Amino acid sequence: MSKKKISKEKSIRRAKTTTEIVISLVLLGACAFFIAKSFHHAKEVAPSPFVEQNDIEVEDLTASTVPDPNQTIYESLSVNTKDKFRGDLILVNKEHQYFGGDEDLVSITDMNYENEISCFSAVDSTYTILREVYGPMTKMIQDFYDKYNNDTLIIYGSYRTTEFQQQLYDNDVANNDGEESTRVAKPGFSEHETGLAFDFSETENNDYQGTGDFEWINANCYKYGFIVRYTSSKEKITGFQNEPWHFRYVGIPHAYYMDANDLCLEEYIKLVGEHPYDKDHLEFSDDKGNDYEVYFVKSDDGNEKTTVPVPTGVRYEISGNNIDGFIVTVYKGQKPIVEEAPTKTFEDTSEENDENSTDEGEDENSEDTDGTNEY
Repeated sequence: MSKKKISKEKSIRRAKTTTEIVISLVLLGACAFFIAKSFHHAKEVAPSPFVEQNDIEVEDLTASTVPDPNQTIYESLSVNTKDKFRGDLILVNKEHQYFGGDEDLVSITDMNYENEISCFSAVDSTYTILREVYGPMTKMIQDFYDKYNNDTLIIYGSYRTTEFQQQLYDNDVANNDGEESTRVAKPGFSEHETGLAFDFSETENNDYQGTGDFEWINANCYKYGFIVRYTSSKEKITGFQNEPWHFRYVGIPHAYYMDANDLCLEEYIKLVGEHPYDKDHLEFSDDKGNDYEVYFVKSDDGNEKTTVPVPTGVRYEISGNNIDGFIVTVYKGQKPIVEEAPTKTFEDTSEENDENSTDEGEDENSEDTDGTNEY
């Protein structure tokens, strides 16, 4: 083969190789162009909300939806403004008259008979008391009897009509040579007219002084919701001399607080008035660990109704103070009482007894017209 022919074949192969290289470079360049263009038009995609993001704070929705168990929620309750003259905490004294009527009274003797209670007695069947007071009064006396086996207690004064209170007052004035009575309240101003109070005596000496076995009653009556209404240390405030036989029902929370802080009812009503709903409430616990909250709501005397804020989902009670408003007692941690029997411990009297109670006290307490053990 000639050298000329070999050179021609080399030239052809060289040209073919060059062409392939050029084509390859062109293809590579085209690919690079399209790739660069794609990156130029690309956009950043936000992370999916469905993917857990460890560096993002997530609001704890439970913090705002679960109520604080210690926070009390209140709602508005419309009550009759005139009901400020009713309730366990009404203050009846020489300055504040009792505007009562339609009291739910029961005969003490009849109730004792129906419930087979024999540890104490009343003078006769005309001696009546509020139905709600009979239960705790009897429980206190029964506990006293179980402790001392002493059944000499007798109810010597209980509910009185205004007419009978007038008779007692006039008799005492006559015995004091026409001067104003210092031992018997004027008609309309006696706690006995409320049905919330009673007087003790005893059948052996006919004189109750709260001494001996009976000292236990005066020292422990607060546990049953009672206070010794008139003591010598509070005579200047109450206006009455020491009467260890005279007991007044106010309810367990209030009786406990008054006993623990040596307050008479006048002082306690004033104290509660200093704790209105929109300010700090009076909060305390009794010796059994029960928690209470007490506050005052002024009555809307210009209207027939008064709006009283009350807690939801918690037991509460409302009482007038017989002056200027209402006292709300909250039993913290206790559920509301949906339906409560008139007497918690004892059965109701028959309809006949209820009818008889409307005529009570007309000839009551004939044993003590000089007012020695009554006011």
